Amino acid sequence: MRIGELAWRVGTTTRALRYYEARGLLPARRDAQGYREYDERDLVLLKQIRTLRDFGFELEETRPFVECLRAGHAEGDACPASREVYRRKLDELDGLIGELVAVRETVAGQLRRAEEARAGLAAEALVPGGPEPVCELGGKKG
Repeated sequence: MRIGELAWRVGTTTRALRYYEARGLLPARRDAQGYREYDERDLVLLKQIRTLRDFGFELEETRPFVECLRAGHAEGDACPASREVYRRKLDELDGLIGELVAVRETVAGQLRRAEEARAGLAAEALVPGGPEPVCELGGKKG
């Protein structure tokens, strides 16, 4: 198949395929007229790349999976190098999850503080001579 058909079947652009070729991830075979020529194995390689990219893997992180497939394995993660990339990615994700949990706790704390402050102001507004209630948009309630 030609580059346009391959791009269509994978759901990407011909430009992306040329980039993968330049990076050594996609073989560059040419027919007698000089057109790029691809087969079903290339389709499998590209689906592996696309799946990993959709999961947040950098393009270079897909290389061990591609090399594993090129070596004749049915799955790109059958090789030790691919599994090592999985391990590194899991460590990276665990770190990001930890950061997100910390941010969430901070935001939740800020919300609790804001709600407590708002409740305090509302209670003070009920006291004669206390502050007048203010709406969320900054205007006086009225």
